[in-house]
Amino acid sequence: MDVSLFDFELPERLIAQTPLPERTSSRLLTLDKRTGEIGHHPFEALIHFLHPGDALVINDTKVIPARLFGRKLDSGAKAEVLLLRNLGGDRWEALVKPGKRLRAGAELGFGDGPEPLLRAVIEQEGEMGQRIIRFRYAGIFNEILDRLGQMPLPPYIKVRLADRERYQTVYAREEGSAAAPTAGLHFTEAYLDRIRAHGVRVAPVTLHVGLGTFRPVSVESVEEHEMHAEYYSLPETTARILNETRERGGRIIAVGTTSARTLETVAGGSNDGVFHAASGWTSIFIYPGYVFKAVDALLTNFHLPRSTLVMLVSALAGRERILRAYKEAIEREYRFFSFGDAMFIY
Repeated sequence: MDVSLFDFELPERLIAQTPLPERTSSRLLTLDKRTGEIGHHPFEALIHFLHPGDALVINDTKVIPARLFGRKLDSGAKAEVLLLRNLGGDRWEALVKPGKRLRAGAELGFGDGPEPLLRAVIEQEGEMGQRIIRFRYAGIFNEILDRLGQMPLPPYIKVRLADRERYQTVYAREEGSAAAPTAGLHFTEAYLDRIRAHGVRVAPVTLHVGLGTFRPVSVESVEEHEMHAEYYSLPETTARILNETRERGGRIIAVGTTSARTLETVAGGSNDGVFHAASGWTSIFIYPGYVFKAVDALLTNFHLPRSTLVMLVSALAGRERILRAYKEAIEREYRFFSFGDAMFIY
């Protein structure tokens, strides 16, 4: 399947640079995946598309201030590191800039002053451009990272956030993500309470967003793209809620593509059609032709052309329907990507 099939013209002005003042003030495009019917609503209308007995699955990962700006200790040249995942102890998988100058053996320093507050050595180079880095420091790493690190906003967002928490979901609990599960940024605690009162159960999973989610597709054929593994967890309480939802005829609704990938990973590993508590690493890649085993409906933001995320939503609703909905969203000037508006596929 040619990657160009998922291309479309996206005006740069529609890529949202900043969050809206209120989380629920975004717009909502709805798409019936069976009929192709498209609707336009304020985000708060989402509750009218949820049915008592449904389960809403959220990703409770928490973004860490994973972007570090420092220097090479031998030359003083600027260096940038984006932490992707903790490999245990003080070793991390990361992306670096400038990649050509930051090779194995390079030593880096972070923090103002003659003596770096945080030191690192690049131990290994990976096949996808990532590096394995080992840190050295005195004190508690998370406290140092919180002091020195910045929130890892996508590269197309040029505006630095005044409030770090605006790039966190209100239900973020489990630290470890290099990016936010952005479909969840629309919710407030009050709105989630309204959804619960409506008879919808809210169940958490965890997927720590890393290179697998936002790595661009650089090959011509979809089948040649390789997803990078990301850590996931589905707890026993969530497995029980999902099984009860299915038994009672309710729908499983994923908030975001990361929740969807977690659900499909767990469902794909079940031989009895029942959800079980599970954790591990997933590199699941969902594109047209994939048959969903768990997800009945999906709340998501609008994604960039040729991205794996556009491919995932196309697998759920059909490529032609997705591209038609995206065309209408562009004509109506919906905001795209991380701080953008929302889309509900049901």
